[in-house]
Amino acid sequence: MPNPLAEQWLNGNEAGIAKLIGFRLTRLDADHSLVEFEPGPQHANPMGTLHGGVLCDIADAAMGMAWIAGLAEGESFTTVEMKINFLRPVWGGKLTAEGKVIRRGRTLGYAECEIRDEAGRLVAKTSCTCMTLRGEQAAGR
Repeated sequence: MPNPLAEQWLNGNEAGIAKLIGFRLTRLDADHSLVEFEPGPQHANPMGTLHGGVLCDIADAAMGMAWIAGLAEGESFTTVEMKINFLRPVWGGKLTAEGKVIRRGRTLGYAECEIRDEAGRLVAKTSCTCMTLRGEQAAGR
């Protein structure tokens, strides 16, 4: 894998947000990733279901890691835009977020993520636009 960020995640050196929320990267291939997450009571909204922002976080991580897997050494990226559709409530159980790069241009591209529950039911569908950063834009990221 050419990008050291991807290698760090696979070796258990997750980003701070992954540790805070409790999700983990379980698979990473070119333009594809799997993120697993098991919500607890600390992730609930006032109605007792999983807070939608947590679903956004794990989807963003899955799509971002799929994007990172295709970056060259010294490149970084940022998410320019993200959309999510919430399709069913979640009260508990393991979730899997599958991120896929659909189109990778030189600078901009498009990725999607499906989040499924333990029964394989679609919980949320997301998409994002990513921008690859190079040179000074990537410095310090």
